[in-house]
Amino acid sequence: MCVSGGLLALAALVGGFGAGPSAAAVTAAVTGAVTAGPGNPSGHVPLPAAARPVNTSHPNVVVGKGTAASCTSAAVVAAVAHGGLIRFSCGAKPVTIVLAQTAKVRNTSPLVVLDGGGLVTLSGGGARRILYQDTCDPAQVWTSTHCDNQATPRLVLQNLTFADGNSTGQKAEGGGGGAVFVRGGQLTVVNSRFIRNRCDATGPDLGGAAVRALSLYRGGPAYVANSTFGGAAGLGGRCANGGALSSIGVSWVVLNSLFTDNAAIGRGANPARAGTPGGGSGGAIYADGNAFTIRIAGCSMLRNSAVEGGGAVFFVSNNRTGRLSIESSRLRANPSKGFETRGFPGIFFLGAGAPHVSGSTLA
Repeated sequence: MCVSGGLLALAALVGGFGAGPSAAAVTAAVTGAVTAGPGNPSGHVPLPAAARPVNTSHPNVVVGKGTAASCTSAAVVAAVAHGGLIRFSCGAKPVTIVLAQTAKVRNTSPLVVLDGGGLVTLSGGGARRILYQDTCDPAQVWTSTHCDNQATPRLVLQNLTFADGNSTGQKAEGGGGGAVFVRGGQLTVVNSRFIRNRCDATGPDLGGAAVRALSLYRGGPAYVANSTFGGAAGLGGRCANGGALSSIGVSWVVLNSLFTDNAAIGRGANPARAGTPGGGSGGAIYADGNAFTIRIAGCSMLRNSAVEGGGAVFFVSNNRTGRLSIESSRLRANPSKGFETRGFPGIFFLGAGAPHVSGSTLA
């Protein structure tokens, strides 16, 4: 692969940090990973432009020099900090890169696209969050006086697997985001897979074993397309709330994606009941806030569970203006062990009217 824009020196630097993870570490990180392509095979909803992959044929940065050993944690961290279009050159076989530290987006980057080419797994090794973006974090350069509502960075994650991320104990900005934490800017996830990610097991409002989103530009939406969260027994995410996705005041458009075997494992709901630590809602998706929307279309949500409410989806619009729509989707066997909205199995909803359901099965 070549590097455009006169950045050959940077590409050499990014491809040349240290030794790669041991064969044993790689094997452990990918054990049990499914081999089918990501997304819901029965989902055929057309993707809007904002939910499509970005063309990375002329990358700004290439991680690696053609071998698995050259694709190191330090190379990934440096590439994400630099920003732009990022691709990987790690050889022809699938590779797992176990990160020794969380990769952090710099707020001076207008666009950051990580494209794994369908061969790359980024792993937190069960010990750390994988990817972090926060426009209000001065350590990543505070670029605006209204950091909670700025258009950039635009973060796009495509053709990647995020495995074994763990943000347990990371309470900044409320915690959560076991694999990916995003506050501010914009977010798109395409053709990607999230497996075995974790965040804190208790807490009334933290969540998102896979992805936590806050303060996105104009409230979002965040786009998720053709992606898998879990996919088989033992591969799902675990967190106090939102075994896959979690947000406060953020809209989502979730298309042609698969959510299975994720769990909200907290106890006591939100606000936490007396004598409990709180949490346990939104087995797959946990969404709280005021005026936000969620569109779920062409998706399958199976075998997700919540100790409290919303085995599949927990949706609370505090001012009752929020709207939830479910189209051409199948939600089945998503137990809400505490509470759910009558007539909508697997869903707890407080918003404008009732959820709009069309061409879908809820059971």
